Amino acid sequence: MIPYLNAWQLQTLLEFPQLLQALDEAFRDGIHMPERHSHQLDEKGGKTLLLMPAWKPEELVGLKVVSIFQGNPEEGLPTIQGLYLLLDGKNGKPLALLDAPMLTNLRTAATSALASRFLSRTDSARLLLVGTGSLAPHMAQAHAQVRPIQEVRVWGRRGSQARRIADNLKRKKAFEVSVEKNLEAGVRWADIVSCATSSAEPLIRGSWLRLGQHLDLVGSFQPHMREADDETVKKARVFADHLEAAPKESGDLALPLQTGILKPQDLQGDLFALCRQEVPGRTHDSEITLFKSVGLALEDYAAAKIAFDRWREQYKEIFDNFERFVNF
Repeated sequence: MIPYLNAWQLQTLLEFPQLLQALDEAFRDGIHMPERHSHQLDEKGGKTLLLMPAWKPEELVGLKVVSIFQGNPEEGLPTIQGLYLLLDGKNGKPLALLDAPMLTNLRTAATSALASRFLSRTDSARLLLVGTGSLAPHMAQAHAQVRPIQEVRVWGRRGSQARRIADNLKRKKAFEVSVEKNLEAGVRWADIVSCATSSAEPLIRGSWLRLGQHLDLVGSFQPHMREADDETVKKARVFADHLEAAPKESGDLALPLQTGILKPQDLQGDLFALCRQEVPGRTHDSEITLFKSVGLALEDYAAAKIAFDRWREQYKEIFDNFERFVNF
């Protein structure tokens, strides 16, 4: 019997300032992170199983198992479901289970904010959220940690979902929030555009972009999925969370690379290089920057470690009782 940290607990344990610092350190120091396993469970590609391990010798071992079923929202179920298992790195003993969807949402939002710290203009005040999944509100809160966000607009294919997220964010009273009905107008308005959708066709058009914007692409995690068109890629300085994984796993990079629109040398760097100050981030206010995130096991590990360490610190007596019970 091991403790289970649910979604609510993770939101209380994982605060963005600490999570951003932990991710920065993880990208600088590195963590053992094999290529993730991705398995298609149906012929249409709408059901995916992901296995993502990561570890630090003699410290901790983590494994995320998530299912991504694109048709679930039609049945009132979350698209992403799963668990994160944390093991003792010294003896392999199971230590805790964590809610994987919430862990994923929080670490993904924090990773985008970390990239924004390097790539967006320091005066970025207007944020457009494209997509109305469970990640969207966390994206707004994370970006607001690193930039002076004053206004947030939410765009989605389902207006009712966009209104629900806008109402949720309004209760935070951290910035002005509204629903954006016209995607083109929203993109032209924004300083930062954050996309988290399951779209297979480009939503963002390069012809809509203006100088100085930062584009945060999160949704595409398979080669057939895409959120931005070729012109967007051509106009921007392109970065990724991982230069080995992102060009293979995301259609936002894989497809332009296949057609020659984007060349390997056009990829400016990744978060490892940015955090280690090996490559420059934004170099002037008028350039357009693009960050492509596919999600890394390193990010899950860093977030899970913080959550577990803080839980163990707050509930040491409960944890010790778990230990005594398991070893009885």
